[in-house]
Amino acid sequence: LVCVVGITLQGCAEPKPRMLGAPIEGYSHTSAAINRFSVNGNGGPNLSPYGYNGGQMCCVALPVKWRPDLTVVVEWEKDPDPHAYVNWPKPRFSDAWREAAKEHKKNYTRHSVIAPVARYEELGLVNVHFLPCNQVAVSAGATYPGRPDYPFHFPQKMDEPQTCPKP
Repeated sequence: LVCVVGITLQGCAEPKPRMLGAPIEGYSHTSAAINRFSVNGNGGPNLSPYGYNGGQMCCVALPVKWRPDLTVVVEWEKDPDPHAYVNWPKPRFSDAWREAAKEHKKNYTRHSVIAPVARYEELGLVNVHFLPCNQVAVSAGATYPGRPDYPFHFPQKMDEPQTCPKP
């Protein structure tokens, strides 16, 4: 009788989740600004050149257990000359300034890649690193940049090469 009751009650236990929502952070390792970005359609604050967004956006669903074929879609908008505004007409927000801003936006580029997610033992923060040549690196573990167990060790400032490899 104890075995029958035990087996019956096992069906009442909540199963462990297969997917969980993980917060998203970003790091720009280039001189470009990342105006916005998303991971699988979620996320996306702006990142200053060579910057970290300083906060987390919620969330992207990822498997609790990493698997070798795990990828995400990262989309972003990039401003290749984020400091151009210093040369725009004054005063700020005048018609001439607005026109300069409108012209500047024509230089923004949009990108999308399918990126592998670095191996993790425990699901944690999703970190997206924006690298030269419109490359990205994605981690999703319970560690963070600067720690020895973090999968990537990129310098904060990276220069664009003269030519980028063909995708």
